[in-house]
Amino acid sequence: MDERERIEKDLRMFEENVSNVKKNAIIEMAVRYYKDAKYYFKKGDHFTAFGCINYAHGLLDAVRKEFKGN
Repeated sequence: MDERERIEKDLRMFEENVSNVKKNAIIEMAVRYYKDAKYYFKKGDHFTAFGCINYAHGLLDAVRKEFKGN
């Protein structure tokens, strides 16, 4: 999988997972990182896009695990 496919996959994964969590400040921050990832991806800055989507996933995963009690 090349970097473009990887970022597209991560963007889709975020879209699927974000709806499963309660809205709060952390989720709002994750969504901002997700939007930044899409912006940089469209600009061709794959390095920054990859960093942003990974931050978004990290924040989202932390909240998901908290609500699951893990």
